[in-house]
Amino acid sequence: MNNYYPNPSTIGPFDEGPTGRSRGVAGLLAIFLGSLGVQYFYLGRTGAGIIAILITALTCGSASILWFIQGILMIVMNEQEFERKFIYTTSSFPLF
Repeated sequence: MNNYYPNPSTIGPFDEGPTGRSRGVAGLLAIFLGSLGVQYFYLGRTGAGIIAILITALTCGSASILWFIQGILMIVMNEQEFERKFIYTTSSFPLF
Protein backbone atom coordinates (compact mmCIF):
# COMPACT_ATOMS: atom_id res chain seq x y z
CA MET A 1 0.00 0.00 0.00
CA ASN A 2 1.08 3.55 -0.31
CA ASN A 3 2.17 5.53 2.72
CA TYR A 4 0.60 8.82 1.72
CA TYR A 5 -1.08 9.34 5.09
CA PRO A 6 0.90 9.42 8.34
CA ASN A 7 -2.14 8.42 10.41
CA PRO A 8 -5.01 6.86 8.42
CA SER A 9 -7.47 7.22 11.30
CA THR A 10 -7.36 11.02 10.99
CA ILE A 11 -8.44 11.06 7.35
CA GLY A 12 -12.03 12.18 6.80
CA PRO A 13 -14.22 11.04 3.94
CA PHE A 14 -13.95 14.38 2.16
CA ASP A 15 -10.15 14.70 2.36
CA GLU A 16 -8.33 14.24 -0.92
CA GLY A 17 -6.26 11.14 -1.43
CA PRO A 18 -2.95 10.86 -3.29
CA THR A 19 -4.73 11.06 -6.65
CA GLY A 20 -6.62 14.20 -5.72
CA ARG A 21 -9.91 12.31 -5.45
CA SER A 22 -12.14 12.28 -2.38
CA ARG A 23 -14.02 9.14 -1.37
CA GLY A 24 -16.79 11.31 0.13
CA VAL A 25 -17.36 13.15 -3.14
CA ALA A 26 -17.26 9.86 -5.06
CA GLY A 27 -19.75 8.38 -2.59
CA LEU A 28 -22.16 11.30 -2.90
CA LEU A 29 -21.91 11.17 -6.68
CA ALA A 30 -22.72 7.45 -6.55
CA ILE A 31 -25.71 8.05 -4.27
CA PHE A 32 -27.25 10.90 -6.27
CA LEU A 33 -25.97 10.40 -9.84
CA GLY A 34 -24.79 6.79 -9.81
CA SER A 35 -27.20 5.69 -12.50
CA LEU A 36 -25.32 8.01 -14.87
CA GLY A 37 -21.94 6.55 -13.83
CA VAL A 38 -20.71 9.95 -12.63
CA GLN A 39 -18.72 8.46 -9.74
CA TYR A 40 -16.63 6.46 -12.21
CA PHE A 41 -16.01 9.45 -14.47
CA TYR A 42 -14.91 11.39 -11.35
CA LEU A 43 -12.45 8.60 -10.48
CA GLY A 44 -11.05 8.57 -14.03
CA ARG A 45 -12.65 5.26 -15.04
CA THR A 46 -14.47 6.23 -18.22
CA GLY A 47 -15.13 2.65 -19.31
CA ALA A 48 -16.79 1.82 -16.01
CA GLY A 49 -18.93 4.96 -16.31
CA ILE A 50 -20.18 3.88 -19.72
CA ILE A 51 -20.88 0.36 -18.40
CA ALA A 52 -22.87 1.88 -15.51
CA ILE A 53 -24.99 3.87 -17.96
CA LEU A 54 -25.62 0.76 -20.06
CA ILE A 55 -26.57 -1.33 -17.01
CA THR A 56 -28.98 1.37 -15.86
CA ALA A 57 -30.56 1.56 -19.31
CA LEU A 58 -30.84 -2.22 -19.68
CA THR A 59 -32.46 -2.61 -16.26
CA CYS A 60 -34.79 0.39 -16.79
CA GLY A 61 -33.24 2.14 -13.81
CA SER A 62 -33.73 -0.63 -11.27
CA ALA A 63 -29.94 -1.02 -10.92
CA SER A 64 -29.88 2.40 -9.24
CA ILE A 65 -30.10 0.66 -5.87
CA LEU A 66 -26.62 -0.78 -6.58
CA TRP A 67 -25.14 2.69 -7.03
CA PHE A 68 -26.89 3.90 -3.86
CA ILE A 69 -25.35 1.05 -1.85
CA GLN A 70 -21.98 1.63 -3.50
CA GLY A 71 -22.08 5.30 -2.50
CA ILE A 72 -22.77 4.48 1.14
CA LEU A 73 -19.95 1.92 1.16
CA MET A 74 -17.54 4.43 -0.42
CA ILE A 75 -18.22 6.94 2.34
CA VAL A 76 -17.87 4.53 5.26
CA MET A 77 -14.83 2.53 4.08
CA ASN A 78 -11.36 3.63 5.10
CA GLU A 79 -9.07 5.47 2.70
CA GLN A 80 -6.73 2.54 2.01
CA GLU A 81 -9.62 0.22 1.16
CA PHE A 82 -11.18 2.87 -1.10
CA GLU A 83 -7.91 3.36 -2.97
CA ARG A 84 -7.41 -0.39 -3.33
CA LYS A 85 -10.94 -1.04 -4.61
CA PHE A 86 -11.54 1.99 -6.80
CA ILE A 87 -8.27 3.78 -7.61
CA TYR A 88 -5.47 1.21 -7.93
CA THR A 89 -7.54 -1.78 -9.04
CA THR A 90 -6.91 -3.53 -12.34
CA SER A 91 -10.63 -4.26 -12.67
CA SER A 92 -12.33 -2.37 -15.47
CA PHE A 93 -15.61 -2.18 -13.51
CA PRO A 94 -15.12 -1.98 -9.72
CA LEU A 95 -18.53 -2.31 -8.08
CA PHE A 96 -18.12 -3.05 -4.39
